[in-house]
Amino acid sequence: MFNNFKKVIKSLTTSSTEKETITLEQLIDFLNLNGVSEKELSEATYFACLKILSESLGKLPLKLVSTSDKNGVVEQKEHPFYAKLRFRPNRFTTSTDFFAAVEMNRNHYGNSYVWITNKKKQEDQELILLPSESVEVWYDDGKILSDIPDVYYIYRVGTHRYVFSSEEILHFKTSSSFDGIKGLSVREQLKATITGGQKSQEMVNKLIESGFTAKAVLQYTGNLNEDSAKKFTANLEKYATGEVDALKSIIPIPLGSKLDPLNIKLGDNEFMEIKKYNALQIASAFGIKPNQINDYSKSSYASAEAQQLAFYVDTLLFILKQYEEELTYKLLTDAEIKRGLKFKFNVSVILRADLKTQIESLSKGVANFIYTPNEARAYLDLEAKAGGDKLIGNGAMIPAELVGTQYQQKNANGGGDTDGQE
Repeated sequence: MFNNFKKVIKSLTTSSTEKETITLEQLIDFLNLNGVSEKELSEATYFACLKILSESLGKLPLKLVSTSDKNGVVEQKEHPFYAKLRFRPNRFTTSTDFFAAVEMNRNHYGNSYVWITNKKKQEDQELILLPSESVEVWYDDGKILSDIPDVYYIYRVGTHRYVFSSEEILHFKTSSSFDGIKGLSVREQLKATITGGQKSQEMVNKLIESGFTAKAVLQYTGNLNEDSAKKFTANLEKYATGEVDALKSIIPIPLGSKLDPLNIKLGDNEFMEIKKYNALQIASAFGIKPNQINDYSKSSYASAEAQQLAFYVDTLLFILKQYEEELTYKLLTDAEIKRGLKFKFNVSVILRADLKTQIESLSKGVANFIYTPNEARAYLDLEAKAGGDKLIGNGAMIPAELVGTQYQQKNANGGGDTDGQE
């Protein structure tokens, strides 16, 4: 491994005339790509989990906010990156498609890389998703690629090679990482389980193709050579698999022959239980709840709202926090971060309750001076009304520091005892 490392580094940093030849086997061994294929996507549970997470990220609006002097949160809609990340990170994709694709790459490959185009002004920069399988990550502590030791990202496309510093790449990784630099993909963690799921599906497909007819023993009288036996059994298989349209449920056999099927019962082999267990293993590796892959056998949630809350706390919270931290650090200047600017996903879109509960919650928020009427109306996508920008609420409520003053005023007027009792 170490020899391959030195060989690849020398190849990357020397001219084409001096470059040492690297065999394909050495490169595959160095990049740890042995046995990696794209067949995992054909496993239904694996693909469903990828779809759930990528769509969850895609549906969450991303806001750029700051903390005011009075600890209030204010959206920074005038900032160049507010509109870019909210609507269109680049000329080619919408924000929904962009973050869904980033999350898909993050889970499938373990790492997702986004290039911040090398332009001086923030308003001119774009975010371009790079193919994860074409990017290599290097920590150049030997100062081979640059005089500054840093994490570098090497992107290869065709015969071209592009080297980016850590400040030019948004790097999103899975939670499974031994060095904090590169993530481990779910397919690497559950390679055997995913492969087993594929094999079980292939078996079911073969049974369907054969009309759920398993292998059988054909007994016949007389002697047949090998070619004649193959031709004889091949003709019977046409009837068994339904290839002959005229006879789909009847298998004619010659006189003196006997066909004994070797039945395979999926129930006796606990096939469905094993398949279900494999599906739950794959889902748990993604952090997906059983009910999200349509397994309600052990559902313990009181409502859909409770299910969404559990999914947010147990699965999405870590993912969103990573996105927010990486975007804030790489896209904002030090001065903006010191002023309290940061990126934040709006998770209320997946935690919304039914309309009745929403209205009751908003009404309590207005009555307790949390929302203005117009802010509450905005949650329901209703237009603002005149006079609705002032905080209103229950007039019987008073600040904590004034509690008891009403009794002092009453005593001063000669009414009641000093302890406030009449």
